[in-house]
Amino acid sequence: IAYGASLAGGGFDFHKFAKQPHTIVRFLSWIFSIVVFSCITAEGFVNKSHSPDAHCVFNQNDSACHYAVGIGVIAFLACFFFLLLDAYMPLMSNAKERKYAVMADLGFSVVWTFLWFVCFCLLTSQWSRTIDVRGIPKDAARSAIAFSFFSIATWVRRTVTTAHTPYPPTYAPSAYTPTTYSPYPSSAPDDFQQPPFTPSTITTTQPQGEYQPPNY
Repeated sequence: IAYGASLAGGGFDFHKFAKQPHTIVRFLSWIFSIVVFSCITAEGFVNKSHSPDAHCVFNQNDSACHYAVGIGVIAFLACFFFLLLDAYMPLMSNAKERKYAVMADLGFSVVWTFLWFVCFCLLTSQWSRTIDVRGIPKDAARSAIAFSFFSIATWVRRTVTTAHTPYPPTYAPSAYTPTTYSPYPSSAPDDFQQPPFTPSTITTTQPQGEYQPPNY
């Protein structure tokens, strides 16, 4: 479990962290975002018909290119931030902090799943309307579309994983319930009563009578 309370207070193991599925999905989302915005920033704007102005290769719709670049850059930064948060999570001992981290991750994943879906639909629609593709780096445009789709898959996976992560319990001090004991008896039972101390009485076996002197 990524944010479970069982990790609280533990140490950071890089090899174990790198092999976890949620870390791999996060890293793939990070790579896909780089591909999308780098393809568009590097080859997404071209000058056609010797025009001094460069326009977006997706049907000359500059808004489509700017949208894809913005989504990709923010996703790149967010993935880097959440990777650091995932690495720091085993060191968190506060249950509320872990809960807020899970909620932030889930909320961002849901929003960016939707935004990547919009980006994929927008780029696909504009590319299908692009008639004149002369001088356009078609591989870069298709790569941006493909990795936008791959990004949807990784962010959906991240959303499902985070949604099924149980929140760590928040411990509250329980009300103290005193244990009820039977009252101590005011007097001990009769079996345990001891007779009061009386001095021992010295008894003699010599009968009482007149004094008889000893015989010599």
